[in-house]
Amino acid sequence: MRNKGELAPSEPRRWTRADDYVGALARRRTARRQREPGARTEPESPRLLLSTIPFLALIAALAILGVAIMVVAWPGSQPQALRQAPPPREQGVAPKGWFQQAEKDFGKRER
Repeated sequence: MRNKGELAPSEPRRWTRADDYVGALARRRTARRQREPGARTEPESPRLLLSTIPFLALIAALAILGVAIMVVAWPGSQPQALRQAPPPREQGVAPKGWFQQAEKDFGKRER
């Protein structure tokens, strides 16, 4: 706004005529209606088929899945071959002087 020539010319209006008041009221009402929210997209009360039943079905499916996993994982249902203990370890025997021989070999490798 460097000079006043850039501004649009203003019309001097007199607010003494009824048409001016009615036009202003109509513009206000139109602006108010545009600001009002539109129709609701959600119902006032929850619908059973859309809100509760899907969650109940999901909870039931997860419960069935959980029970199935517990039944499969129960220890009594595993075969006997997997429950057997491993064979006992055999006791080994080393000749006398094996530790001293290993110390000598270790000493040779360090050098």
